[in-house]
Amino acid sequence: MKIDPRDAAAVSAEPAVLVGVRTRSSRMDFEDPLGELRDLAETAGARVVGELLQNREAPNGRTYLGKGKVEELVAMVGELGARVVIFDNELSPSQIQALEEEAKVKVIDRSELILDIFANRATTREAQLQVEIAQLEYTAPRLRAMWSHLGQVTGGAPVGVGTRGPGEQQLEIDRRLVSRRLVALKRELEDVQIRKSREVAERRAEHFTVGIVGYTNAGKSTLFNALTRGGAYAADKLFATLMTRVERWNVGGANAVLLSDTVGFIRDLPHHLVASFRATLEDAIHAHALLIVLDASDREAPAQLQTVREVLDDVGANTQPRLLLLNKSDRLATLHHDERASLRTASEWQEREPGALAISALTGEGFDELRARILALVAGGMHRRTLRIPIENARLIDAVEKRCTVFDRRYVESDVGDVRVGESGGHAVELEVEIGDRQIESLLPMGEFLVDGEDARPKRVGWGGGKRKPPHLVDDGDR
Repeated sequence: MKIDPRDAAAVSAEPAVLVGVRTRSSRMDFEDPLGELRDLAETAGARVVGELLQNREAPNGRTYLGKGKVEELVAMVGELGARVVIFDNELSPSQIQALEEEAKVKVIDRSELILDIFANRATTREAQLQVEIAQLEYTAPRLRAMWSHLGQVTGGAPVGVGTRGPGEQQLEIDRRLVSRRLVALKRELEDVQIRKSREVAERRAEHFTVGIVGYTNAGKSTLFNALTRGGAYAADKLFATLMTRVERWNVGGANAVLLSDTVGFIRDLPHHLVASFRATLEDAIHAHALLIVLDASDREAPAQLQTVREVLDDVGANTQPRLLLLNKSDRLATLHHDERASLRTASEWQEREPGALAISALTGEGFDELRARILALVAGGMHRRTLRIPIENARLIDAVEKRCTVFDRRYVESDVGDVRVGESGGHAVELEVEIGDRQIESLLPMGEFLVDGEDARPKRVGWGGGKRKPPHLVDDGDR
């Protein structure tokens, strides 16, 4: 019985040959074109035994590689005993089939390799659903090239009258099964995502939220653990984090934010994964602010930053403030001169990216400035103000006391004009606090209250219609 090479186990522990075709539009590292693919393969557990690179104006339509390079690849596979060939490019189903016929081993492309890594890393039900959906969507159009059992199916009955007929190709059965499975998985994932979206919306309404984003292995989880009580898995490998973790981060005084650690980005991420993992990035999409963590010591840092920004724009996380963090800046001083040739120092980065902050997640360098900048965003202009809150709105009172510095508390019988302060006979609590404009805005969904004697809600007194600004949103220059 013929064994299809694609029916073998995953990439893990297999000797692999890496292949890349570099065209004018490629975004490969010029000095080490297959460096990222090598890291991906090793992350998946493969043992790299050989590498092959070809420069072409355009890929070959049948085998992606030119004819001479295909012959070179076949010889390399035989000499090195490789069991899998991994391309840094995305191949068509027919190209995969043609290459496997030539090399007689399994051939996978960059997208399939990343899917394999994600499948091994997924631990939560949400991530597992997203990975399986992405794998099926990747596999569905490739079934003809990936499966060899395309014989006629007659239901298993003996050959004879009433049993003969065209039957149904196995390919059609496979496609139907994939389609049914996708429908079931997407329905289950939708339920999970609805709950996730509700949780994110509740967190955003009650807290100032900050999302950590960046290229894979840039140090996001290490930074997250350093700023919070920790708990995120941090390792020197690609895609160490595939689930979002959220913790409280004290940014100064009584002010705290919710900080989320997210999955890392990578160039040429399979579009199925971008779509499937959009819910994983929900915290980043709806965060009040984003921290873009960049490995400043990486030679490919400029290209990585471009990739991160492109992915953020693709998923819709492009409306909130972004703060660029130049992580691992402590390593810049220890790099050799030849390593530094294609790198930018922290000062050069800051000249190119105004406002960028040099930090080290390991040593804590730059953390004080980072907290100060986030506190400024949280506050949105800190002032000492008096809030009057209905006595029965314990949730709002508790939120104010947790988020602000309280100088005084008074219980009063309130006559507040057209603002209803509750069903408790007009009783309210007055809190004299230091609070910022953004903090006031974040409290509005929790109920009605007064700020320095005026309604906090803009719609009640015509704010937003061009007449005048609410008392807590007046610019310092207007006062």
